[in-house]
Amino acid sequence: MDKATEQLYREREKRYIDAVQLRIPDRVPTSVHLSYLPARFTGISYSDAYYDFPKWKEAYLKTALYFEPDRCEFFPNESGRVLEALDEKFIVWPGHGVGKNRSHQFVEGEYMKAEEYEHFLKDQSDFNIRTLLPRMYGLLAPLSTLPPLHSMNFMLPVHLFALPEFAEMLKTLSAIAHEAAEWMQQNQEMYAVLEENGFPCRMTMVGGPVPFDMISDLLRGMRGSMLDIYQRPDTLLAAIEKISDQSLKAIAAAPKPERFTTTFMALHRGADGFMSLDQFEKFYWPYLLKLVNALVDAGYTPEIFFEGDYTKRLEYLRELPKGKVIARLDRTDIIKAKEVLGGHVCISGNVPSSLLQAGDAEGVKEYCKWLIDVIGKDGGLIVGPRSVVDEVRPKNLKAMIDFTREYGRY
Repeated sequence: MDKATEQLYREREKRYIDAVQLRIPDRVPTSVHLSYLPARFTGISYSDAYYDFPKWKEAYLKTALYFEPDRCEFFPNESGRVLEALDEKFIVWPGHGVGKNRSHQFVEGEYMKAEEYEHFLKDQSDFNIRTLLPRMYGLLAPLSTLPPLHSMNFMLPVHLFALPEFAEMLKTLSAIAHEAAEWMQQNQEMYAVLEENGFPCRMTMVGGPVPFDMISDLLRGMRGSMLDIYQRPDTLLAAIEKISDQSLKAIAAAPKPERFTTTFMALHRGADGFMSLDQFEKFYWPYLLKLVNALVDAGYTPEIFFEGDYTKRLEYLRELPKGKVIARLDRTDIIKAKEVLGGHVCISGNVPSSLLQAGDAEGVKEYCKWLIDVIGKDGGLIVGPRSVVDEVRPKNLKAMIDFTREYGRY
């Protein structure tokens, strides 16, 4: 990094940190997760993000250098070849399950049946190995034939490993291990190359999702988890407590960040349309708050994507640590959010993706002017898209960033 780029990096990082920590920066910062936009912008396919990392890295950097947000977020993904070999069931990705120029999609499933809560609570390791993993990954189906782990009496069932299905599973795992590790390394190199070119982007996902979301997303599915609220609330709560304890231990064991580092979490089921306030207070909020407090105590800055509408829940957010959290808002009434959270939590967003996709540059500038004048008053604002930018018009995204840079000075 040359001196000019280093200076630019430091200015951008300070601007972002000042906004997060509720100091008045020199101007309103911008932050963008480019998602699959680099593919469209540079003429490659979305699927290159999964099958040709050098090409994807080049496209991502080229796009970042063109748009020049203050913070350029990057979310790592796995190799498509590794995912294919694993026969992963809970996601489809560009070139596999969807078209090569379509975004990835999460495939929700009931990977844990209601009657299996007891197994999960009493012996989670056995449940994970013999029940959950074989359902989530086709390659691991032979694991379901293992005897209960507690019955092995300190002996490996090596005779099973000689069976054709086990031998093939182990052979494939061995074959893909190197690429999986190499792909992970290339993900880390993406962060490095972005920073070397002046873009603060250091981020982690330590701690995992909110416990209720983990159950709803990866175990019971939305239908199952919502029924559990009514049909087996105590059992659901026991599972939430178990996952919460594991998350807190993982945070405590994680390396402490040596510099400003955000940790991203998206909230999926806690919004106004998914559960009542009483249910939110019982099953969701206490465990989100524990997670956030633990992350802050460990030195991280949680960036929480409040998907959907959290307008009725804004008062709860006053309990978040002051000046330590980024609230990225989607459909929440942002004026009300400023009234409730102003001077307490940094607000990120919320330029509508529909405006960036279907509007024009003048409309984007008008919205950003309003956002800066009203929500950015006295600091605590980061301008960014409400949601993903895969299909936005590049000139509109450029207008959002450039206008904020020019107009958003304090």
